[in-house]
Amino acid sequence: MTTTSQIDRGVPLVEMRDIRVAFGGVHAVDGVTIDLFPGEVVGLVGGNGAGKTTLIKTLSGAHEADSGEIYINGEKATIETPRDAKEYAIETIYQTLALAENIDAPSNMFLGRELRTRWGTLDDRAMEDAARRMMARLNPQFQNLRTAVQSLSGGQRQSVAIARAVHFNAKILIMDEPTAALGPAETAQVHDLIQQLKAEGIGIFLISHDIHSVFDLADRISVMLQGKVVGTVDKNAVTKDEVLAMIIIGKLPGTATREELEELH
Repeated sequence: MTTTSQIDRGVPLVEMRDIRVAFGGVHAVDGVTIDLFPGEVVGLVGGNGAGKTTLIKTLSGAHEADSGEIYINGEKATIETPRDAKEYAIETIYQTLALAENIDAPSNMFLGRELRTRWGTLDDRAMEDAARRMMARLNPQFQNLRTAVQSLSGGQRQSVAIARAVHFNAKILIMDEPTAALGPAETAQVHDLIQQLKAEGIGIFLISHDIHSVFDLADRISVMLQGKVVGTVDKNAVTKDEVLAMIIIGKLPGTATREELEELH
């Protein structure tokens, strides 16, 4: 099941066609096709072992697909490593954020890609200025540029991870459980960040177990079960119970009985 909201939207930022990944004969991803458009959030949901993390690793370059094709802006892409993914402007923000705890936001933004002066020394001023401009764009309330990230709140740390990705011209973001373990205020902060990214035309794959967060943030929701896509639905055209029925029993909206829906709770 797909939505009519895709019609006349032009070329997808990402199109993954018939992706298959097997581990020892077990099909972790079994013929999955999904897409993502500019300025859109697609929630990728499913229970543990549904295949969503393995699928998205084929896009991030962390795991090569056994078969299938990936298209970026309508052109076939070859993604075998994380470096390949970055060449296609794909950045991944993992749940752990992969930040260096003992250094500040500018140093984390440029970690491994440091700016240097003409004398070959670290250009701390240029990195701080770039970080300040990026934070002004993404999170104007962020004031702690010189503070080690281990002292920042969860929402601020998420801001640093997003700023690092976007500064290096990400057009496609993969976000793994971006609001996990955050309080309500910090979750709201991350939601604001995601709305800002959407407004700039960035496409986001959002992996989450939190169906409430997915309904708050996603435009479309793709549900996986046992390595396959049950369906992709327009968030505004379904209820949370209908999405739960897709996740748990693989039933498309309108096909589950009232008794089956009641048993989900």
